[in-house]
Amino acid sequence: MLKLVKTESLAVEERTYPVHYFELSTPRGVRRFSAEILLGPDDRIILDDDSMVNLEARTARLVPATVYSRMLARATAA
Repeated sequence: MLKLVKTESLAVEERTYPVHYFELSTPRGVRRFSAEILLGPDDRIILDDDSMVNLEARTARLVPATVYSRMLARATAA
């Protein structure tokens, strides 16, 4: 069963993005963690890892990189 274990906000530039962390126990009894980052109404990133600590670190690195790369893509498309 998927269980919400933590909610936080991550600031990038002048915006904040909600992050929801979940824990799942597999049928073999292994714990898996996932993060859902809401970038917009129809835009989200899902990350997963075996460790909550590693997942939080990956989220802190990848969310700003994703936001900046999307900003660059929009700027070059315009």
